[in-house]
Amino acid sequence: MHFLLKSLSTSLLLSIALCSQALIPDVAPGTAFEPVNPTRQHARVTQQIMTHLLRGHYDDQRLDDRLSERVMDILLDQMDPSRSYLIASDVASFRRYRHQLDDALSRSDLRPAFFMYNRLQQRVSERLSFLLRELKDNGDKYRFDGDETLERDREDAPWATSKAELDALWRKRLQNSMLNLKLAGKEQEEIIELLQKRYQNQLNRIHQNTAEDGYQLFMNAVAHAFDPHTQYFSPRNTENFNINMSLSLQGIGAVLQSEDEYTKVVKLVPAGPADKAGTLKPTDKIIGVGQDEDGSIVDVIGWRLDEVVDLIRGPKGTVVRLQVLPSDGTQAPKEIAIVRDEVKLEEQSAQKDIIEIPGQDGNVTRLGVIDIPTFYIDFKGRMENKPDYRSTTRDVRRLLGELVEEGIDGLVIDLRNNGGGSLEEAVTLTGLFIEEGPVVQVRSSRGRIEVLPDSDPEVFYNGPMTVLVNRLSASASEIFAGAIQDYGRGLVVGGQTFGKGTVQSLRSLGHGQLKITQAKFYRVSGDSTQHQGVIPDILFPSLFDKDKIGESALEEALPWDAIRPADHQRFGSLKEALPALRQSHQQRIEDNPDFRYLRQQKALREELANQTELTLNEKRRRQEQDDIEQRQLALENERRKAKGMKLLASLDELEEEADDSTSSVEGSGAPPEAKADTDKASDSKEAQQENAVEDALLTEAGRILADYIRLNQSKQAAFTAHREQQP
Repeated sequence: MHFLLKSLSTSLLLSIALCSQALIPDVAPGTAFEPVNPTRQHARVTQQIMTHLLRGHYDDQRLDDRLSERVMDILLDQMDPSRSYLIASDVASFRRYRHQLDDALSRSDLRPAFFMYNRLQQRVSERLSFLLRELKDNGDKYRFDGDETLERDREDAPWATSKAELDALWRKRLQNSMLNLKLAGKEQEEIIELLQKRYQNQLNRIHQNTAEDGYQLFMNAVAHAFDPHTQYFSPRNTENFNINMSLSLQGIGAVLQSEDEYTKVVKLVPAGPADKAGTLKPTDKIIGVGQDEDGSIVDVIGWRLDEVVDLIRGPKGTVVRLQVLPSDGTQAPKEIAIVRDEVKLEEQSAQKDIIEIPGQDGNVTRLGVIDIPTFYIDFKGRMENKPDYRSTTRDVRRLLGELVEEGIDGLVIDLRNNGGGSLEEAVTLTGLFIEEGPVVQVRSSRGRIEVLPDSDPEVFYNGPMTVLVNRLSASASEIFAGAIQDYGRGLVVGGQTFGKGTVQSLRSLGHGQLKITQAKFYRVSGDSTQHQGVIPDILFPSLFDKDKIGESALEEALPWDAIRPADHQRFGSLKEALPALRQSHQQRIEDNPDFRYLRQQKALREELANQTELTLNEKRRRQEQDDIEQRQLALENERRKAKGMKLLASLDELEEEADDSTSSVEGSGAPPEAKADTDKASDSKEAQQENAVEDALLTEAGRILADYIRLNQSKQAAFTAHREQQP
């Protein structure tokens, strides 16, 4: 049984060679949008999809009015999430289908879906035409010295009642776009010219949309009504999905998705070019793409996602330049350069290091650290019986043997940011640390429960261990961490994990393919990892917002539940030690400058995220940005002062320290070219700050394990002394 553990949502992985960019003739503002219509092939594929969903999805649902309502709500959210294009009368005209979409789907009648899609395209075309006319007629009249503000989040805003009301909103949006460019150093004439190109490009692309675009939008709303990981892939997106699941990629190694008119970074491939560069971050928004080191930047705001991907793709060794809006709460765009490369399995493989934790008694505890970015296996190599095929378990076994020979006292398995991978590897890796027994339970849509066991009685490593996780640890990572916790085999520390406890498989269609949820994971304790994930024995503070990141943040996610525990024997009990370990941990982090910095950064981010309005006054906007940077600088210097480090005059000085500061764990075991890229990663002040926090979390995980080792030694010494005193 093959499990696909990676959820891509609407994402595409940047990879392979650069595709040529077709030139699209300009469309005159105000040109009527040409409606598109479904094809017979779309009708046939709809029948296939609905058969799979109704008969094969884990959540047994009926094609009824309730499902129709959910599809309509999801479709509206996907069509116009910021409520900036459609007007109230449009939405009212859609509402007549609220209880008819189920009947239409049963007949493969796509006319209601395409009516809504064509209306949306018409409204988007009208908005872009309005912006182009506004720039032409009034662009030089915009000023940035008033009291106007722009609403940041319009997700729950009422629908505009007229085009005039939308005009007022879009004038503010235009003013904000102009102000952003002004803050980036552009002159008014240059700003008008750039925005005219931007909006004309968007208008051109709206008029290039096809029936496939409308069909994909609608069928993904239908699929999402079952759960957020069920998805229809068009033929083109099928190709991109298959690229993502391969073991060797060329590109920058980033997963993107469309959000409003922006291209947003969802995640970075561990050890890929973007991850090594350290300058691109999850939730950053890409607004421009350029080729080579001195080529012009092409504005891509409003572009189709696949076209942005085509621009960023390119051969190994070439440079792509990205203009991005950072995710740290500021609005000033920045430009970064990334060298495209092949994302090799070797660079995503497990790596080892040793950290030393000094004790109050002067003794040093040597801990092995194994960082596992993903659960990988060379299926082809194994099928061909290659003796040296790579897998997570084989690599960890080798590294662990080396660490034991080097005299480690304990082991930290670092699963932070590990989004999953091979289920089989999660099971076999667990087997290195436990005697034979169940590792995970899988329940099918029909209620059949399959227990996947470790059948090897050998315990390769029986020493003390800790598993370090965070909010981005998902799927296979949660299975491994949960099993270690349920067996009492080791401590789990860090942040609550993602909570993806569902299993997807692919169904080939006559046109594209369907990724469908068909099963759920359960720990040997019987608890599902769905929604809840794995809750660490000792929780660390985290910068991740659980309301925005994780399964619980996804609409229509399947609920948490539990089944009967699998029969298993616990390795030991950690409950007696946990109160003392938690108390020591809490005392340490109260005054620890890195953890204090982490809490302060989280508070600052939450404060910025809660700001509901954006000023359109240039002086105030500049002051706000300066204030944010000064506050960040003060936090950084407070941390540095407490650690006896050199203070900074500005955050830009972080870049000057790049050559002298690299992460020992990230650099360990890497080939020379990878180490060079790691050095370059520090050129980002954001990367510098985040690396410091990451290292602090790893060090604290090591200190907790060292505490546990010393507690056991004290307990054993007391037991031995007691026995010696017996007559």
